[in-house]
Amino acid sequence: MRDVTTSFFDKKAHPLCLAPMVGLSHAVLRSIIRDYMPQGCETIWPTEMLNSRRIPTEILGKTSETFVLPVENNLVPQILGNQKQEIFESIVKLNQHWNLSGIDINMGCPVQKALKHNYGVSLMGDVNYAASVVKYAVEAANTLDKSIPISVKLRAVGSDKSLDELCFFIDQLADAGASWITLHPRTAEQKRRGQSDWNQIKYLKSRSLIPIIGNGDIQTADDVFTMISETNADKVMSGRALTARPWLMWQVGERMGLKNPVGRENEKAPQTPIEEGAEYGRMLLKFIYLAEKYYVNEIKQSENLILRKIQFFVKTNHVWMQFGNELTSVVNRSKTIQELKINVARFFEAEQAMFQRTELRQ
Repeated sequence: MRDVTTSFFDKKAHPLCLAPMVGLSHAVLRSIIRDYMPQGCETIWPTEMLNSRRIPTEILGKTSETFVLPVENNLVPQILGNQKQEIFESIVKLNQHWNLSGIDINMGCPVQKALKHNYGVSLMGDVNYAASVVKYAVEAANTLDKSIPISVKLRAVGSDKSLDELCFFIDQLADAGASWITLHPRTAEQKRRGQSDWNQIKYLKSRSLIPIIGNGDIQTADDVFTMISETNADKVMSGRALTARPWLMWQVGERMGLKNPVGRENEKAPQTPIEEGAEYGRMLLKFIYLAEKYYVNEIKQSENLILRKIQFFVKTNHVWMQFGNELTSVVNRSKTIQELKINVARFFEAEQAMFQRTELRQ
């Protein structure tokens, strides 16, 4: 088992982190969430899922998926793959270009494209194969000029497997060198449907010798503390809800008595539906501004491509807005980024409100 050399799980660490999500966990979203981080805290910062078959020949930084800001630290890119040479070349290359603090291996992606190549969640079907993939990554990490941990993100077991088998599976990953595990306790068949089974996180944590991050159904600050209390997870991960409510970082920190985010020392984190609705509007306008600044102006991606990325962002989280369908319509009918800025600003001139929870099935 490889030692965790970071401070992701110590007292300085924030208990919440962002999930790696295709099309969403890019530099703009990471930058937005960082603005709400309590001072003096650290956490894990993922990338979108990166394909190890492509990374070795890719020019990093020329796509929104691989664009990283110079100020970013604690990056733990998530890679998808199963071939030794591709994993080795990918990790070495990522380390040359970015300030890595770890590598996460995706063993939870349920999409057909991943299954076809026998990676993602399909790796959970063969414990020896999965352990060998971890070994490949650890061997690559051991050639670097610094020690970086290897983690794995998994899906839940289904009815055909017992929790003891899941624990055995994870023990083999730990023996192969995994430093921590993230468990999203929905099966591949469930995808985003149904309630995640936190009991699997609890059981796994009670049996595991390495840190466990719990993922699934985290929408509010209450959810963060409830998961930690009920499962004893070492850290909590949130995906789509954190795109809608990035100030969750601030809300959680405020309840822990942590220092406010930089520039907000004398403010309170938004709490009421109206306060959160207004904060969403400010956040979305900044998201649009940064997407244009970094992706259109700096790396010269097409405006149409970035418009679609912004539309996908709103499509993902509009369900938390009281009039989210109207907002989606406003965003989708905007033909240029400048028009989008005007239309979104106009939409939020009227008082807006956010729901605390949604069924998370969009």
